[in-house]
Amino acid sequence: MTQTHGRAATNNRASPRFGLPDREADGDWLDAEGAGIGQWGNELPPLDTTVTLETPRTILTRNQSPDLPFDRSVNAYRGCEHGCIYCYARPTHAYMDLSPGLDFETKLFAKPNAAALLEQALGKRGYVPAPIAMGTNTDPYQPIEKRFAITRSLLEVMDRTGHPVTITTKNFGVTRDLDLLSRLAARNLVIVNISVTTLDHRLARAMEPRASTPKRRIEAIRQLAEAGVPVNLFLSPLIPGLNDHEIERIVAAGAAAGARGASSILLRLPWEVAPLFEEWLKAALPDRAARVLSLLRQSRDGRLNDPAFGSRMSGGDSAYARMLRSRFRAACARHGLDRDQFTLSEDHFRPPDGPQLSLF
Repeated sequence: MTQTHGRAATNNRASPRFGLPDREADGDWLDAEGAGIGQWGNELPPLDTTVTLETPRTILTRNQSPDLPFDRSVNAYRGCEHGCIYCYARPTHAYMDLSPGLDFETKLFAKPNAAALLEQALGKRGYVPAPIAMGTNTDPYQPIEKRFAITRSLLEVMDRTGHPVTITTKNFGVTRDLDLLSRLAARNLVIVNISVTTLDHRLARAMEPRASTPKRRIEAIRQLAEAGVPVNLFLSPLIPGLNDHEIERIVAAGAAAGARGASSILLRLPWEVAPLFEEWLKAALPDRAARVLSLLRQSRDGRLNDPAFGSRMSGGDSAYARMLRSRFRAACARHGLDRDQFTLSEDHFRPPDGPQLSLF
């Protein structure tokens, strides 16, 4: 197993679910037998990011999961350059004949018509507003947002129509849209969740190689709060034996920066994510790998992953899982982050003008 410079996944293996062949080096990077090994030590040389423009016919995704506090979401991008090794969205790349490994981090898809599609959806007869979640699959503020500004265009639609929205991100880039977010917040139309998994810069660099540093994420919480934007700390994923010793410190840092609430999800490893995470652990943290996997199994009633509703987010009924939940709740109570969930307004919504009205 070898690691590519600036990437988390250790391989580009195809999904075994579909019987697709593994992907090889494709000309924009040297493989493990090339001259680049000498330059990067035990790592592969840098792997370029490519972006393909995608023009979907619809943009709203509906869900009926009892574990999720929203029933609709919008994703501006497929794949995510942040490259978080634990990302539960990695398996979605397999549906496009791409690897959940390095392909997920490097072969990205952008939806430039997302805002137009959203406006169409909100203008349909009988549409009933409810908060739209952004950042539920891949990060809306991953690095390519600075180039494409698709997330910003979606927020402009929310602003014009008075539609409520929630955002989850681990990128300081969210502060570029403070003007829009402040306007939405003034009408009780937005909540931003900032994901902070660790305060250890080195650990963050290893498992979330292209996301903002922990210090910058805490600073994003501070700037959002100072601008009057409701912001929550999202301590997810909680990884037994890896970042669980930081629970109290992370909650304290988020509260000091101005977070008004907090939530946490236990590490999930669906489909191809489990072997990717296990291989990364053994490559990046070989001295801790066995303990992390053992504690995760203890937290998930003997399994690395549990897809069951009701327990997939929080873990099983084991003593270790209960202890983690208890520590998180106690830390939140100590710092005033155990408040009721903030409710967004749906009273400001006004459907966008249809094509006929725009002629007058």
